[in-house]
Amino acid sequence: MGRGPGGGLMTDMVFRRGRLLLWGGCLAAALALPLVFKGGFVISLLCQMGIMVVFALSYNMLLGQTGLLSFGHAVYYGLGAFVSMHVLNLLGKDGGPLAVALLPLAGGLAGLLAGVVLGYVTTKKAGTTFAMISLGIGELVAACALMFPGFFGGEGGVSGNRVVGKDNLLGFTWGPQIEMYWLIVAWAFLATVAMFALTQTPLGRMANAVRDNPERAEFVGYDTQRVRYLMLILSGFFAGIAGGLTALNYEIVTSETLNAHTSGVVLLMTFVGGIGLFYGPVIGAILISVMQIVIGGMTHAWLLYFGLFFLFMVLMAPGGIASVLAMQRTLWQARLLGRMLPHYLATAIPLLVLLAGLVGLVELAYALLAGEGATAGDAASRVLGMDLYLRSPVPWAAALAVSAAGAAGLYWIGGRMKKAWHQTLSTLQGDKA
Repeated sequence: MGRGPGGGLMTDMVFRRGRLLLWGGCLAAALALPLVFKGGFVISLLCQMGIMVVFALSYNMLLGQTGLLSFGHAVYYGLGAFVSMHVLNLLGKDGGPLAVALLPLAGGLAGLLAGVVLGYVTTKKAGTTFAMISLGIGELVAACALMFPGFFGGEGGVSGNRVVGKDNLLGFTWGPQIEMYWLIVAWAFLATVAMFALTQTPLGRMANAVRDNPERAEFVGYDTQRVRYLMLILSGFFAGIAGGLTALNYEIVTSETLNAHTSGVVLLMTFVGGIGLFYGPVIGAILISVMQIVIGGMTHAWLLYFGLFFLFMVLMAPGGIASVLAMQRTLWQARLLGRMLPHYLATAIPLLVLLAGLVGLVELAYALLAGEGATAGDAASRVLGMDLYLRSPVPWAAALAVSAAGAAGLYWIGGRMKKAWHQTLSTLQGDKA
């Protein structure tokens, strides 16, 4: 099918229009969520998701776009949070809702300044050297959080009150959590659009070139160290915005925002979601926030579940969840997705059975090792909403039976799905040829 005069321009207009519709739909969905889920717990969870989306996208500017594996990205996030909290306390009664609404910008500037100072050293080299230097600087700054209590507040951190002054901004005082949610949505949307726009700039394209082939980028006249340096500075700016939102949301900042655990969490969010596509870290941030807060509130063994899930993603989908979704989109466009849907549904049944059995075994073992079954058969322990005798063989045998049934069903049905998958890929490749 040919393209007439102006066909390229018309195609670009369609893409732009579709992109605007996508951004508008995402914003509308974010604004509509509190109208559907009105509970305070859900609002707090949504606030955490919005903050982590910005943080994960800022990290992907390094890992996904520039190819820099950082183990110290929490430095820019934490410094942005601390500076925002100090500025909030300086405002005091002389401030107002407008000044509070702009505080994440102060956090962003703090992250940017930290990137200017620290980035010049860390971006001298790439690869493993960059990763080790970033880890060292991250640990150094985390240690400073306890060495300089005047700024970092020691073990207790720094706290403040986001409701300052007596005025309001269009009726907002930022006191209720729902109002904080609107502010987080606004900043998250602006930051996300800005980071996506950056990927379309010459700097964003050169960051991809430096990631894929730094030698060729140098050959055509670009300074790869300068590209890495600029990307780290901008990444620090957006991480600082996320830190500023965290300070306002929780009204307290502790040394935990600077430590290696926070850097590790954002790395896992980005990797699980997928570093190859822009929306990958968004998926990872939402999913892991749910695991941390929802599953973490249901069981103490949630870290084990998360570790197993991460291993599963590394082995089965190293490109992250976004890569799996992108593949399904390709099948949809080729009108082949309908061929795989029955196999997906059939595989989901034994998989869920297997997961139920494994969760039962894990929860039983955790309860027993935690001492909840120390009374032997004298008293039942509460496990998965049921009163079970942990030293009785019945619950263990039941969990093992469910796991075995799920594994057997998955082995049988999984083989069929694998065969259907290879046939579908062969058809897809034949269509492309």
